[in-house]
Amino acid sequence: MKEIYAQSKERMDKTINSLEMQYASIRAGRANAAVLDRINVDYYGVPTPINQIAAISVAEARILNIQPWDASVLNSIIKAIQTSDLGINPQNDGRVIRLIFPPLTEERRKTLVKDVSRISEDSKVGIRQIRRDFMEKLKAMEKASEITEDDLKVGEKELQSITDDYTQKIDDIAKAKEEEIMEI
Repeated sequence: MKEIYAQSKERMDKTINSLEMQYASIRAGRANAAVLDRINVDYYGVPTPINQIAAISVAEARILNIQPWDASVLNSIIKAIQTSDLGINPQNDGRVIRLIFPPLTEERRKTLVKDVSRISEDSKVGIRQIRRDFMEKLKAMEKASEITEDDLKVGEKELQSITDDYTQKIDDIAKAKEEEIMEI
């Protein structure tokens, strides 16, 4: 039984990590290198993440500097950023690319909050699916007489408790991200 709880927690932790990675890539009005994680550059015919071909640093609260290690890839990085859904026009001085993040409008903030809510709801669905998978395992164990009916009931309660804890974690993370977005 403890093994089932550990496995369910491990899978739920992966869901939480995925949620945090998705939230990190949401632009909340501040410069954050994670917004570039989804953008790949055509580097000698191979789609490559920007952070693998350039140094990325936060110069100021709203300015992100990208300095490619190979100057020949500068234009490819600019093109990749322009064609992405980032919505920022890169500035190029020949060596360094600067991304200046404009302050978010109220309308854009509300849209981002809706995205945060949608992502958190998707994560909760994932958590409930994990619970369902492990509930089925418990029922199969009971059917195979590996555990008793009482053990099944205790196991279901424990899995529900674990699920509730992780659902609360998702709510807390989503609330923190929404507050970060709505900050002025």
